Amino acid sequence: MIKIGLISDTHGLLRPKVHTVFQGVDVILHAGDVCGDDILHELRAIAPVHAVAGNCDPIDDPNLPLTFEHTFEGARLHMSHGNELGRPKPEQLLAAYPGADVIVYGHTHHQLIFKSADVMVVNPGSAGERRFNMPPTVAVMTIAEGRVAVELVALE
Repeated sequence: MIKIGLISDTHGLLRPKVHTVFQGVDVILHAGDVCGDDILHELRAIAPVHAVAGNCDPIDDPNLPLTFEHTFEGARLHMSHGNELGRPKPEQLLAAYPGADVIVYGHTHHQLIFKSADVMVVNPGSAGERRFNMPPTVAVMTIAEGRVAVELVALE
């Protein structure tokens, strides 16, 4: 079993509660709009981090590729910011990334857990400053023998 912290759209702010919520995770995935290396350094103090570039991140940052793909405990995961699809809906993400068992994205700031057949689509929401009247959130995902479970956690 692996426990994964999911975070997105920090926009340069890492709330202290993230340390508590992500305590004990094996890895952290940041789905873009990091907006500062300090965020990645602080997250790495909790667990190893994989991050992708968002539309507010420098396009030439070698620490922020456009996509991240990896298989965790038998589940194929794809992560990108989502801006490559405009304001993506789960159906667009499912069509764009066939073969993934889990799709993680950000960009919209709207937290979402969407299950379609055997694919889980997750947006952990925005963890940074409150925007669009949405509460700041992150998610914790567990994967065991290909089975995926996700819980959204409010940061306020």
